[in-house]
Amino acid sequence: MKATARAHPIQGLVKYHGMRDETLRLPYHDSISVCTAPSNTTTTVEFDAALGADRYVVDGEQVTGRGADRIRTVVDHVRDLAGLDERVRFESTNSFQTNVGLGSSASGFAAAATALVEAAGLDRSHPEISAIARRGSASAARAVTGAFSHLRAGCNDADCRSERIPVPEAFAGELRVVAGLVPSYKETDQAHNEAAQSHMFEARMAHIHGQIARMREALREGDFERTFELAEHDSLSLAATTMTGPSAWVYWQPRTVEIFNAVRGLREEGVPVYFSVDTGASVYVNTTAECADRVEGVVADCGVDTRVWEVGGPARVLAESEALF
Repeated sequence: MKATARAHPIQGLVKYHGMRDETLRLPYHDSISVCTAPSNTTTTVEFDAALGADRYVVDGEQVTGRGADRIRTVVDHVRDLAGLDERVRFESTNSFQTNVGLGSSASGFAAAATALVEAAGLDRSHPEISAIARRGSASAARAVTGAFSHLRAGCNDADCRSERIPVPEAFAGELRVVAGLVPSYKETDQAHNEAAQSHMFEARMAHIHGQIARMREALREGDFERTFELAEHDSLSLAATTMTGPSAWVYWQPRTVEIFNAVRGLREEGVPVYFSVDTGASVYVNTTAECADRVEGVVADCGVDTRVWEVGGPARVLAESEALF
């Protein structure tokens, strides 16, 4: 009863903020994202009756406290679904820097849910697994289905699950995401907990449904400019809500804003390029394959490390030879 899975992190295109239900992690509204590859999380799990307790290890360190509680929520749900009572050994590694706003919780819980379902002997589709992963992180639901995905808000697992959005093959193939890594530790849950208390939250709720519809249309048509202009504007809307909560969280750093300005400068020169930020200081810079080298150079000149990513697929089970233990 052992399995290994891999999933890619996500860049939010229309992001969610706040939870209607903290236990089931049901967001207030829909969200859309794109998976970024080859960045990934690989997770191996094994149910073993000989174990006295669960053991969770991520990037070589044992997980305790709130982190362990979130993993246990997903593990316990899979145990309930499969009728198991065995303890689990859980090990996970990330190929990219975590806790800097690059979607590591999404890939982490997507890989975890996929491996757990396989190890437990359950037969579940990607959308069904997405509802399991959502209990750890709502963003993880979209990392399960991969590529361009839409998580629908709902009141239960049948409704609140992720689905793929079909896009033209050329559009997906030409997208390059230049990540500008701005080190600044953050906790997304803090922002989620305060979102509904911002005076900007009702305004965001009023326009988000139209934003979702426009984003789906732009993606289906493969319209690069409209897609990533919408994503850029949504990043600013999300930040406005975050910054006006009770704790006035400001995640951006000086280099974050420097990258924004560099991107706008490139756009004035005719380069197809747009910035996007989730909850954190790091920046996604969306451009085309033809312009990726130039864009990466400009982002690197802002004094940050960079990565260049493409569109990633869904979470998947790996061969036994790729197990972490």
